[in-house]
Order: sequence, then structure tokens, then C-alpha cells
Amino acid sequence: MEIGKTFKGLTDDQFEEMTKKLLGLKTDEAHGTVAVRPEIVVEVAYNDIQRSPVYASAMALRFARIVAIRNDKRAEEADTIDSVREAYERQALKPTAAAPQL
Repeated sequence: MEIGKTFKGLTDDQFEEMTKKLLGLKTDEAHGTVAVRPEIVVEVAYNDIQRSPVYASAMALRFARIVAIRNDKRAEEADTIDSVREAYERQALKPTAAAPQL
């Protein structure tokens, strides 16, 4: 389930390599969104978590950036949306997203 989008933190070479890997895992593409098989794990740093009207998860990572590609982890070992919701509840401040402007 989507909670954000980022390629920040990757070098140009890592960005190119990740793009190739993700295109090789593509299962669907519609309206500018590409769905992939969940086989790559990355470690993501972020400033905080906010509620989001944009993502189906209803959560978004603010100022997300990739800090490591975790080749030592399987997709089944990645955090779940439930662990992100728990982290949100532990935050002292709980920012909310503004409604999208039309």
C-alpha cells in the first residue's frame, strides 16, 4: 500500500539501476502510476508521518528519503502500514495534510 513516493537519497547510478529493476518488476501501469511486484526493500528516513487524503493508506511520510537499499531483507520483512500507523500514534505532533487544491 502506497504511503509516499521518493527517489531522494539515491545517487544517479543507483537511481538508474533502481529504475531498471522496478520496470522489470512491473505488473500494471495506469494514469502515470506503475505497480510492481514487492521484491525490493529500501530503508527510508522521514521527518514525520501525516494523514493523507491522497494515498489509499491514508498515511504519508513527510520529507521521505532513501538511506539504504536493503538487499539483506525480503519484502516479507518490511514494515507494514500497521507499523506506520503505530509510529504515527507515537508522534508528539500529528500533522494533517491539507485538502488537495482543484
